[in-house]
Amino acid sequence: MELTGILIVDKPAGFTSFDVVAKLRGMTKMRKIGHAGTLDPAATGVLPVFLGGATRFIDLLPNHGKRYTATFLLGITTDTQDTTGTTLKTRPVEVGEAEVSAALSSFVGKGKQIPPMYSAVKQDGKRLYELARQGIEVERKPRAIEIRELNLLVSDPVAGRYTIDVFCSKGTYIRTICHDLGEKLGCGAALESLRRTVACGLFLESAHTLDQLQGLADRGDFSSALLPVESALAAYPRFDLDEQQAARFLNGVRLPLDDLPYVAPQNRSHVRIFGPDAHFLGLGAAKGKSLGHVRILHR
Repeated sequence: MELTGILIVDKPAGFTSFDVVAKLRGMTKMRKIGHAGTLDPAATGVLPVFLGGATRFIDLLPNHGKRYTATFLLGITTDTQDTTGTTLKTRPVEVGEAEVSAALSSFVGKGKQIPPMYSAVKQDGKRLYELARQGIEVERKPRAIEIRELNLLVSDPVAGRYTIDVFCSKGTYIRTICHDLGEKLGCGAALESLRRTVACGLFLESAHTLDQLQGLADRGDFSSALLPVESALAAYPRFDLDEQQAARFLNGVRLPLDDLPYVAPQNRSHVRIFGPDAHFLGLGAAKGKSLGHVRILHR
């Protein structure tokens, strides 16, 4: 039987997100696997991976923030904005913890960020990193982002090395925060390491390494690592239907809202639908005076 659910993978350094998917396809002998929230090869941490019918919901995930632990080095500027790139400039570091902490606080809130050239953002049909590898730099449009929290965790002023905790909106580049911070301080900065601790409302504490997953696969117990697809949709309100309503919902019939629990207008984008046996059926949306399906989970 095809597996359906979500894996929280602790992505290792040196793997692309697609590499992880390829490894899992080998373990499960399944093709229907996808991921949410791409991580750079050098980054580690939470990579949500969706299997089987769960892949149908990747594009409908709630807009959760993401959390990272990042270490950066002052006094260096690189072409990739991290220490894996080519050094463009080194400068003396004449700031300490107090100046770094004060500068970091200025990044908290809503703002604009220019995506780095070494990124997967498309412009005129080409990925920016493809242009960057050809030595081409193009003008990029700033994108709206939000830094919800930014905390200084570890300071080493002598080495010019600092570790921060960042809670931010989707599409935020942490290495660009580090780069921009370095420019603000006048000495430059480059990201040294990055670990994602939260994505899609899923936490690192529940993640499995690829070695752990391989061990489960070898023992025929891979399914024990799976979370139900609704665990990534918990931000949406819940509807519980009786047997007749569930059958009509699954057949594409719109259900009168008068027969269902009240749904506040701000919660009408998507709602989780459960059957009488508490099984997740799919996502619905309220429109006008009725509720219809948006995406159904096929078991």
